[in-house]
Amino acid sequence: MKNNDFLVVIKNLKPYLEANEIDDNKAPVRACHRYLSNRTDQLDYKNAIEKGLPIGSGEIESAHRYVIQKRLKLSGAWWIAANIEPMLTLRVVRANDDWDKYWDAVAA
Repeated sequence: MKNNDFLVVIKNLKPYLEANEIDDNKAPVRACHRYLSNRTDQLDYKNAIEKGLPIGSGEIESAHRYVIQKRLKLSGAWWIAANIEPMLTLRVVRANDDWDKYWDAVAA
């Protein structure tokens, strides 16, 4: 996967696909095969690694807690739905250390 050989992985899963009669909840190979097959345009791990981007969900889950949930789950806080996305956009921009770049783009 890290070398963008996802088609090889998908091909190698085929002999192990569970029968279609088996419930999806009991067919992990079929679920994995379908997941990868439906997302080949999102599996450019090699390029992501070269750019120093995270490829695992662990960092994303962690960021979700301290960037998004920390703000949304403040005790006594309430939100107008229309304001949530812009506020979260700013928090993500700040967490990614793109604050100046963001405001330069807004000014342009």
